[in-house]
Amino acid sequence: MLEQLLRRIAEGGLQSQTHLARELNVSEDLVAQMLLDLERMGYIRRLVDSCDSRCTHCDLAASCAGHTSIPMWTLTDKKLPF
Repeated sequence: MLEQLLRRIAEGGLQSQTHLARELNVSEDLVAQMLLDLERMGYIRRLVDSCDSRCTHCDLAASCAGHTSIPMWTLTDKKLPF
């Protein structure tokens, strides 16, 4: 399941935890826990807690929809397990 979530993040774009939970057929709480687990393992890192003036330096600024206050994650340089 972690690998499936990691693949979705690797594909890029912004996806809500709700959307990811539906795609993986799990609860939003489980998706949140899996994101934390992937961060602890060093595969992803949290970008920002909310969008603000730092958006000009954000890796996802071009694809951001509405500059909302949502957690955002990106891949690290760690080799992916797939």
